Amino acid sequence: MEKALDSLLSRDIQFVLLGTGGRRYQELFTQVQLKYPQKVGLKIAFDDSLAHRVIAGADMVLLPSRYEPSGLTQIYSLKYGTIPIVRATGGLKDTIQEFEPKTGRGNGLVFGPYEVADLLEAVDRALAYFHRQKEWRTLLDNAMAADFSWARSAPAYLDLYQKLLVG
Repeated sequence: MEKALDSLLSRDIQFVLLGTGGRRYQELFTQVQLKYPQKVGLKIAFDDSLAHRVIAGADMVLLPSRYEPSGLTQIYSLKYGTIPIVRATGGLKDTIQEFEPKTGRGNGLVFGPYEVADLLEAVDRALAYFHRQKEWRTLLDNAMAADFSWARSAPAYLDLYQKLLVG
């Protein structure tokens, strides 16, 4: 998705990246920060406490993962009221449902193919909702109401196990 960076940063956004990764990506994002010093914040480090503060302080979180078996970032972002923009893969597609302004349902933005145009289109949808206060408020309420706790999940597991025992 590095091909999306210049187009992404041409929008009225600021971008924060915290984390570690391959040297190639560290160098790429260092160059991006140098190119866009007023728009890009970068810290190449693992810092769980800071990660929570960054997520909680953001309006949106972008998770364009090629593969994601589960993931907690999108769940944290929902609780903080930070709208996730995710690629439809693995646990991301299991936890984030596309916001539909007509029905008022959905807790984030989802894009399908791992393509630059699809990522940018999802970001543009999110930015449009952000500027329409009523839709944004509904989306925020939905996000913060999402429940992935054991209080919700455990009864479903118990029911399944009981069916298997009887079955």
